[in-house]
Formats: sequence, structure tokens, C-alpha cells
Amino acid sequence: MYKILTKNKIASCGLEQLPADKFTVSDSEASPDAILLRSYVLPEEELTDGLKAIGRAGAGVNNIPVDACAKKGIVVFNTPGANANGVKEMVIAGLLLASRDIFGGINWVQGLAGETGVAKTVEKGKAEFGGPEIQGKTIGVIGLGAIGVLVANACCALGMSVIGYDPYVTVDAAWKLSRGVKKAPNLDLLLSECDYLSLHIPVTNDTKGMFNKDMFAKCKKGLRLVNTARAELVDDDSILQALADGTVACYVTDFPTERMLGHKKIVTIPHLGASTPESEDNCATMAAKEIRRYLTYGNIKNSVNFPDCELPYTGKKRICVIHKNLPNVINAVTNLLGKRSTNIADMLMKSRGEYAYAILDVDCTNLDNVAEEIQKMDNIINVRVI
Repeated sequence: MYKILTKNKIASCGLEQLPADKFTVSDSEASPDAILLRSYVLPEEELTDGLKAIGRAGAGVNNIPVDACAKKGIVVFNTPGANANGVKEMVIAGLLLASRDIFGGINWVQGLAGETGVAKTVEKGKAEFGGPEIQGKTIGVIGLGAIGVLVANACCALGMSVIGYDPYVTVDAAWKLSRGVKKAPNLDLLLSECDYLSLHIPVTNDTKGMFNKDMFAKCKKGLRLVNTARAELVDDDSILQALADGTVACYVTDFPTERMLGHKKIVTIPHLGASTPESEDNCATMAAKEIRRYLTYGNIKNSVNFPDCELPYTGKKRICVIHKNLPNVINAVTNLLGKRSTNIADMLMKSRGEYAYAILDVDCTNLDNVAEEIQKMDNIINVRVI
């Protein structure tokens, strides 16, 4: 029986993916095999012995100590694409809010409460809140993953000219792109041509503060920027200066910070991109399925710290080995099995950076102490026998 600890409220449709005959789910389990969470900030101290996996019902994993998990052989999963439609719709709303001062206009009208002749006042003052239509304008979509592809296609359907930029775009993502999306040969060219910009990239050492004064200097004057990715992508000082000098006409962010509040040209949204019941259900279901597949069959899909590695399960005994990505590690494992007269029926190994993962299906029912023997080998992080 696998023990699952929940750190946030997980949608019931997700928990239904964990059959009661194999899984127990609790919000107070002291020694879990896996953790399911959403936005809970998981401290390293809670990475207990025996913890094998963490499922994040969402895309971002900045609330999880991913590197520490890798060192302990804990596989961290996220749910890319599960909330993509919800975020896409927020981007479309953000484009409209950036173009026409709907937010400012609504607040102004609300401030007329108690006055007489409101209809005339509105007609007289509405010009202050006008703005351009998005049809026919050019938008740059930076990052063509699950969300970026949907945004690019939706903008094409709205009559915008769409330029996409992603040097790491996958074949699957490329197949899903509308033929109307143009590929930018480089970021500088995209920035010089775009009236609007939508960000869909993760925060890394290379992208943190990516939109700084140097980047804004390359942008077309009057850019409208929508950020539903992460606050850290945009440098606060630089965006405030770009707004002051007119380089950026409006900044819409789903990640408010203290310095973004109260600015007339900044629309601050309280991280609502994926706050739809559909997104929450999709994320919970995907995360639970990932945990179930890994614990039950040893298969990895959508991990952020270990390689995807999926071998069809045939019912044979399965040895799963997390190890350092170094020469001769798996050779030592297979040699050990050979000495025990254990035949390997099927095998798959994948690597990712400094870590690797191997699945070995064997024609043997007696594997007493094999996990302990493998665990003692050099550069082995974790071993399971299923």
C-alpha cells in the first residue's frame, strides 16, 4: 500500500486516480511514499526517508527544492499543459486590458457612485480610456510550449500577425502551431517589430531579469507587454523606466509585486492565469496519474529533475535504479544480476544532466536482497524492486 501525503487541497477527480486498494491518501501522513501539492512551499526538511516522488499540480516548481530532491533520488513531477487553456484565456484578456484602459475606466465609473447625471458624465469622460484594437497588430510570443502554442494560435484567429520565438521548440509543439505563425530568426528582430509581447518561458539563471533596460532598448516604441509566466523575468527598475519613457505603453502582469501596485500603466492581476476549475481538475488528474505510474510501474513522464523513461509493464519483476550519469554504473548492475543467474528480459536507460534512470525487467521471482546489494554500489542513488 503506497502512502500519499497532500499538502494542498487536491481536486477529487485527481485523487480518484489513486485506487483505494493500492493507495492511502492523507494530509497528515508522517512517512509518505509521495507528496501531492499545488502552491505549498515544501522545505527541504520535509523530504523524509522513504519519499520517492512529488507531484506538483501545476507547471512551476519554484516551491519545491528540486536539486535536493534529485540528490535524494526523489522524482519531481509537474503538469505541463494541464492549465494551458486557462492561461491562454488570461493572456487574451490581458491583451485587451493592455490595449484599452478597461480597468481604469471601470474604476472611474465606480467612483461616480452617488452622483447625478452619470450617463452624461460617462459620455464626456470616456475618451480618456480609449485604446487601439488588437486586430491587425503584431504580437510576439516568446516560448512555444503548451501555453505559448495556444496563445499564438488564438492570436492568429483574432486577426493578429503572430511571430513566435523559441530556440528549443519541440517537434510536437511545432506540429500544433498554426501555419500563420511566423518564426523569428532571433529575439532582436522580434522585439523590433512587435506591438504586443506575451511571455511563456520559465525562470532560469539565463532568463531571470531577462527583460531589463538593454532588452527594452531593442523594443518597438509603445510596446504592450503581457506576463503570465513569472514575475522574475521582468526587472522592476527597467519596466518602470520603460513605462516612464514610453517604450512600454502598458504592462499586464499576473504576478504583482509591491512596486507594481498603483501605477496607472500597470494592470496587476492576482495570479489568476490557471485559477479555473477546469485547470485545477486537469492539473490534479495529471499529477496523480504521474505519481501512480511511477510508484506502480516505475515509469517517469513529465519529471523536472530526471529523464522521461517509460517501459511497457508486462508483469515481470522490475528493478528501477536512479544513479549518477557516469560510465560503468549500469554495467556493474547487470554484472551483479548475471552472477545471480538473473536474465534481463528488457531494459531501458535514460540520462539527464548528471543523473540517469534505468528500468530492468527480469525473468526471476526471487530477488531477495538485490536492492540492498545494488544500493551499496558506487554512484547509486536509489533502487526499487517492483
